[in-house]
Amino acid sequence: MKIAYNGAVVSAADARISAFDHGFLYGMGLFETFRTYGGKPYLLERHLRRLADGCRELRIRYVPDAQRLAVLIRRTAEANGLQGDAYVRLTVSAGDGGLGLPAADYEAPQEIVMVKPLPPAAPLLYDQGRELRLLRTPRNTPELAMRLKSLHYMNNIAAKRELADADAAPGAEGLMRTADGWLAEGIVSNLFFAAGGEVRTPSLDTGILAGITRERVIELAQDAGYPVREGRWSWEELLAAEEVWTTNSVQELVPVTTLAGLDGKLASPRAGRAAGPIVRELLERYRADAGSPG
Repeated sequence: MKIAYNGAVVSAADARISAFDHGFLYGMGLFETFRTYGGKPYLLERHLRRLADGCRELRIRYVPDAQRLAVLIRRTAEANGLQGDAYVRLTVSAGDGGLGLPAADYEAPQEIVMVKPLPPAAPLLYDQGRELRLLRTPRNTPELAMRLKSLHYMNNIAAKRELADADAAPGAEGLMRTADGWLAEGIVSNLFFAAGGEVRTPSLDTGILAGITRERVIELAQDAGYPVREGRWSWEELLAAEEVWTTNSVQELVPVTTLAGLDGKLASPRAGRAAGPIVRELLERYRADAGSPG
């Protein structure tokens, strides 16, 4: 596998990260995952804006350049024999900071770009939807004022393992709540639902990630004439929703047609439903905006 390491496309086996890198020692680093459509990274500027904001918070001296990175992503994809659509991960690690907690800024961060083929979607996923399983693992609170997409991913991994151990349906997503019981987000997704004549999504003050796809879907929903409200919502409100879906940059908008509680039993009468009209419309608008043929 070829990766881009500090601007050069190299074999992954040849890239070397110091044992004293604070991304490894203390989780001081950030990453962005997104995808390309026809070889072009979608919403790249927004991903890089979030990355730059996070680097300032962590005092990592890294300022991303969209034009340079777009070229680097294309070169890395070509080196791996990928053309057109691909999965991309951009990682910025704090770099070698020695042993011990630092007070100064990180002056020499490490940049890595990885690409791989898009994971295949299950047949009929966007028509028949998937299961969303409520989890016992709570969403942890952010280390800073807002959640960063940091290298510290233990909470998500714990949730992923709980979902795997729960014998959920193939392709299911897990749903975490806050410690005080409000809906938060999926393991790798943000949550939306339609109820009361509006599109609803948990607010950022619940401690969720400010998802780039979440942001764009809110805009597209508003452009389509749907009132959008961010707030604190309960599991019971989700059960009563007319439509439910999740979002992330790789899977786009995925309808949820089965809601399962902590005991794994069906918790709402939506089994067998097809994707609803709102999520279908927003997915169509999202793909048109991304330049996808469908």
